[in-house]
Amino acid sequence: MKPKSMENQPSSKELVLVAVDAVIEKKGGDLAVLDLTGISSIADYFLICSGSNSRQVRTIAEEVDNKVKEIFGLSPKSTEGLGDAMWVLMDYVDFVVHIFMPETRDFYSLERLWADAGRLEVGAPV
Repeated sequence: MKPKSMENQPSSKELVLVAVDAVIEKKGGDLAVLDLTGISSIADYFLICSGSNSRQVRTIAEEVDNKVKEIFGLSPKSTEGLGDAMWVLMDYVDFVVHIFMPETRDFYSLERLWADAGRLEVGAPV
């Protein structure tokens, strides 16, 4: 049972699904959601996607920020990488959004590094 102050708080899965919807809306590519629950204390989920150019990477990040803020009133604890937009990281504590240019995503290969993580099935707007 959640404490009273937590009763109306969205779950990390609800939060990440809103972010997924934002990514899909802005046509983010190669969308993957890694389920880290039980294997990491970093976050419950990593949302990973690609943008075809730096403008799209920034646009996806803006849409994620706008949607999560609009629906849940939450902003990321920190956002990194908007300058060159090769890899934008948005830390929402319960979940982390990674928006990559394709070559940067290939280089860091987070899916390979977190190969033990489960996958949350996504692909259609929520």
